[in-house]
Amino acid sequence: MSGTEDILETARAWRAEGESVALATVVETWGSSPRPAGSRLAVTVSGRLAGSVSGGCIEGAVADVAQQVMKTGTPQLLDFGITDERAWEVGLACGGKLKVFVEPLA
Repeated sequence: MSGTEDILETARAWRAEGESVALATVVETWGSSPRPAGSRLAVTVSGRLAGSVSGGCIEGAVADVAQQVMKTGTPQLLDFGITDERAWEVGLACGGKLKVFVEPLA
């Protein structure tokens, strides 16, 4: 089973336990990106996480938006971009851009 399938299986199991779950997926990258397109992060309303979309501050920001998405039911497309000078501060080692789609799971 691939890492993506593991994350989806974990999200399915959390839903079966009655948890609200949001799924974040890297849909586009440009330049340096710690995780490739297709990488996923599952987040529960109680704060459990499985997978990764980036690391650093971006992961925390995505988890925060996932909480909002679970409350509102409205998906969001997040766009992160950073200069080389600030890249280390937010977890993008050499700069670059990253788009992450966050959706609630039904």
